[in-house]
Amino acid sequence: MKAAVIESVGRAVVTEVPDPTPGPREVVVEVAACGLCGTDLHILQGEFAPKLPIVPGHEFAGEVVGVGTQVTEVAVGDRVAVDPSLYCYECRYCRTGHNNLCERWAAIGVTTAGGAAQFAVAPVANCVKLPEHVRTQDAALVEPLSCAVRGYDVLQSRLGAHVLIYGSGTMGLMMLELAKRTGAASVDVVDLNPARLETARRLGVSGSTANADELDRPQGWDVVVDATGNAAAIQDGLGRVAKAGTFLQFGVADYATRVTIDPYRIYNQEITITGSMAVLHSFERAAELFANGVLDPDVFISDRIPLERYPQALEQFAAGVGRKIVVVP
Repeated sequence: MKAAVIESVGRAVVTEVPDPTPGPREVVVEVAACGLCGTDLHILQGEFAPKLPIVPGHEFAGEVVGVGTQVTEVAVGDRVAVDPSLYCYECRYCRTGHNNLCERWAAIGVTTAGGAAQFAVAPVANCVKLPEHVRTQDAALVEPLSCAVRGYDVLQSRLGAHVLIYGSGTMGLMMLELAKRTGAASVDVVDLNPARLETARRLGVSGSTANADELDRPQGWDVVVDATGNAAAIQDGLGRVAKAGTFLQFGVADYATRVTIDPYRIYNQEITITGSMAVLHSFERAAELFANGVLDPDVFISDRIPLERYPQALEQFAAGVGRKIVVVP
């Protein structure tokens, strides 16, 4: 079969690889679409993936075309979205309900072959069947949405909060949509990319700007979310949190990224700084939200690029052109 392969640091190619074979409790999915994510860029840069080469792609959906000998939950012909998370279920974190912090954490498309290919293997437990009205190619959005749902689980937002989001790429826009649906009194967005800010305005924001100084909230925001992973954005956002407010590190930063905190201010103003890591008990809920129209796929997906052009799609994504880019085998 044809697949994208990150062969070495900085090098991605499209080549032929062996067809996958399912284990007893696994299925083979014919991939309809696979989304590109910042994690893919980190893998290209030599981070996250424990070893190369790897077939990337952890945001994908498709049709089941093969099932293992012990699979009864789905059948050939079912359309599914796939949760890429792979846990050991044995370590301390798994046993205390923090599976996303598993000591042996793994993921399809990060530690094992992923969905940037014609076919991919997944545990049947990771597959969520799609209702008839959901287009399979659009369902690649379910995985990133599940990460956003996890972010709001961590925030435990209260009604009437004033929210500031840094970044209006796919994840920032998803956090925007969820903020509106969790009862935010206002949602402001900061981004240096004018095209992405325009999309945020299209979805509906209280304020949108390249500089938070232009927003009229001198007392700060109850919730500040970084969806960029950029040190300058993170540093600025930390200074915008209101008393008793919360800063959520949602964007994935490079390993070397560093910022400065003010311990006295954190103590004196009871500021919470927290993070949200991937997916935790949120994939099925995200699939239901998606099926119920929480996102407009035609707004979120800007480009559908043939798998043969995967290296070029990565370059476009890295350049910040477009919103969600999906590759189509």
